[in-house]
This record gives sequence, C-alpha cells and structure tokens, in this order.
Amino acid sequence: MSRKLSPVTALLLTVPPLMWAGNAVVGRMVSALVPPITLNFLRWAIAFFILLPLAAWVLRRGSGLWPHWRRFALLSLLGVGCYNALQYLALQTSTPLNVTLVAASGPFWTLVIGALFFHAPVRRHQAVSAVLSIFGVLIVLSRGEWQQLLSVRPVVGDLFMLLATASWSLYSWLLSRRDEPETIRSDWAAFLLGQVVFGLGWSGLFSAFEWGLTDAHITWGWPLLATLAFVAAGPAVLAYRCWGLGIQQAGPAVAGFFANLTPLFAALLSAAFLGEMPHLYHAAAFALIVAGIWVSSRH
Repeated sequence: MSRKLSPVTALLLTVPPLMWAGNAVVGRMVSALVPPITLNFLRWAIAFFILLPLAAWVLRRGSGLWPHWRRFALLSLLGVGCYNALQYLALQTSTPLNVTLVAASGPFWTLVIGALFFHAPVRRHQAVSAVLSIFGVLIVLSRGEWQQLLSVRPVVGDLFMLLATASWSLYSWLLSRRDEPETIRSDWAAFLLGQVVFGLGWSGLFSAFEWGLTDAHITWGWPLLATLAFVAAGPAVLAYRCWGLGIQQAGPAVAGFFANLTPLFAALLSAAFLGEMPHLYHAAAFALIVAGIWVSSRH
C-alpha cells in the first residue's frame, strides 16, 4: 500500500534532522565550556526528568523492564552511552558538517555489521548504495584531495565519528530484534526511558573516567544552560518522537531521504552560527550520499 506524504508528515520528518544538525552545532559551540562525555551525561540526565512524567510506570517492578535488563543495558550502552559521547568527542576537533557527513556512512556500516553478526544477505543495490555513501565519506576525510587520499591524516574527530556511526548501526540491528515486551515497545516514552535509565549508568561511568583522567572543568552560565535544555528536549526527546510518528505515516524508505537533510542543515547552521562555510567537496559528498540512499530506497 502506498503512503501519501502529507505536509504534516513532511514536517514531522524534517524536525529530527534539524534537531540532529543543531545538536552537532551547539556541541561544537560549547566544546570549551563542558567536557564532551560530561555533556552527554548531563543531556540524558535532563532527558530522564522530561520523560519521567510520561512513562514512570516502566520503572515499576511489574512493568516488564527488569526481566529484560540485559537487553536494555546493551541498547543503552550503544545508543545513550557511546553514540552521543563519541559525537561530542568528535566535535572537539572536527566540524559539525564533517561530523554529519561521516555519520551518513551508516548504510555501509549497517551492511557490514548485518553480514558479519546477523547473517543478513547483501543485495546488489544495497552494495551499490553503500559504496556511493562510503565514497562520500572518503571525500570528507580527504578534504576533496583524491591524490592525497593515501597519505591524508584525518583529524581524530572524524575517526571518533566513524566509531560512533558503527555503534549506532549495531544499535539499530539490535533494535530490530524486538525482544522486549510489546507494552514497552509500543510506548515510545517508556521504551526510551527504559534505555535512558541504564544509559545514565554508562554515561555517568564514562564521565567519571573523564574527570579522573583529564583536566576536566565546567564553565557554568546561560550559554551552557541553554545548550543543555536544547540537546535534552530537542535531539533527545522531540526528535525521537517526531521520527517515530513520521516513519509510521510515511514508511522507513521515505524517512531515509529526510535523514540525509542533516548535513544540509548542519552546513546552514554552521555558516550562520560558527562562520564555517561549506566547500565544494562537501557538496560532492552530500550528492554521493543522497544518491546512495536513493539507489537503496528505490528497490
């Protein structure tokens, strides 16, 4: 059955990539104010209190969460503990546009992880899509200088973002297994809160290591407080809800095209707030990545 893309659905699917791009930009803006792993912990701590009134029942003994604690602990390690912490680490040395473009290598990592660990067959159009996407990422890593690709040394932030994207791809595969009770799965706030509860343990542990091993410090003020409010309410909660509703109404194939608006929004926001103008190689990388998603989605 075909699904019509209404203006409301299009808006729902546009909000998440805008939030994700904004997350990358503000993460770069406050990189000198708060340590990156601590930023991730504070973000999810605030998100926990936002979600609590919506789904406090999931924390009760008979909700079905606790018998499946191992699954939620693993999901939260990859999605809450690792992905955003690595992204904020990446933004210490890389730009928001680079970070969002490297994150678009997700189709490649999804195919590799699916084939290696989940026995998922790789079809021809999927391989073509992944190759196009990875070429786009290589353009970003080489800064558009193909002749120097073999000798180029990507900044450490780009490598952190590659690890983050691989972590998210593994998280996505585990998410598709649907091992948790349907009562939790069908309630978006309960499902997210169940992950955040365990994710606070992981992110708190990683933050403790950050403070013990580095010269970490926080510069409190309105810029940081506004950032924390945004990254907790916007990318962590609002984007999650809009994305789920958009996929229900338009399907995952159409949603995939909207996800690739993230680098475009990152370029616009970076130019507006950071003065970091995009280059020609960014446009070429974006075109290749979108072409890869199109090849995959049209089948």
